[in-house]
Amino acid sequence: QVDLEQSGGGLVQAGGSLRLSCAASGRTSIIKYMGWFRQNSGLERTFLAAISWTGSDTHYAEIVKGRFTISKDNTKNMVYLQMNSLKSTDTAAYFCGVIEWDDHTQAWTAPGDFWGQGSRVTVSS
Repeated sequence: QVDLEQSGGGLVQAGGSLRLSCAASGRTSIIKYMGWFRQNSGLERTFLAAISWTGSDTHYAEIVKGRFTISKDNTKNMVYLQMNSLKSTDTAAYFCGVIEWDDHTQAWTAPGDFWGQGSRVTVSS
């Protein structure tokens, strides 16, 4: 079992910045990658960024590349998502999760279904 506790999020004007945090605890030894996804009502969660548990490998979705940065504090088991140049289309619920790359589906998946509680981000235009 891995527990993920999120913090951050809120309301920001377009062009502004926010940082999301995710604290991992429990069986962190099973973690290969941590990632950030977002979701709007009625839609599937969309991959945004991933970072290896060592912090040495990162991946980004095209829609956030150059604007969002994923990072990790290895001393605190914390993962962050720094979001800059926010747009109204970035409005969503954001989730951190324990994820892995699935070669079969060519997608990031959460096989253990370990997710944070979600953080609401609202970008006003």
